[in-house]
Amino acid sequence: MLEVVQASDIVRGSLLTLWTGVAGFIPRFIAALVVFLIGWLVAVLLGKLAYQVVRILHVDSALTKVGFRRAWERSGFHLDTAHLFYELVKWFFVIVFLMAATNILGLTEVTNFLQRVVLYIPNVIIAAVILLISILIAKFLEGIVQGSVKAAGLASAHFLGALTKWSVFVFGLLIALVQLKVADD
Repeated sequence: MLEVVQASDIVRGSLLTLWTGVAGFIPRFIAALVVFLIGWLVAVLLGKLAYQVVRILHVDSALTKVGFRRAWERSGFHLDTAHLFYELVKWFFVIVFLMAATNILGLTEVTNFLQRVVLYIPNVIIAAVILLISILIAKFLEGIVQGSVKAAGLASAHFLGALTKWSVFVFGLLIALVQLKVADD
């Protein structure tokens, strides 16, 4: 009879411990869910703000002028730079608020992983900006070199213009890869 009482005390103690853990987890779960949902709303709003800023700056028309858009769309993809920045900004902040929610839940390893992801996203954005700027500069310098060589009366204007364009573009690509920490050396 003594063993039955001890077994029931063990079961009761286990259930009480389980209930205490669940009761302590539910408020943290609700807080994490509220933080994440508010964060999702903030992320969408900031994404829309980024979308409008890129539209105001007419990035798509600049890419069309330098021929990047046509080359990109030949690969079978539609280029909408404003939508790209909308998604980048939105998901950046979704991950930031997801990181806050996982921190509330005490999921430290998930929080650490998400922190590494969040800290890498600016590198992607900067690399994309570097590529866009290098394309614009490459196209601009191609025109200057071609015009200068033609004005000098030389026959290799297109070759030297293309060489200049690709040199600048490859240099920009290498800088973007360094920014992404893909090709540090």
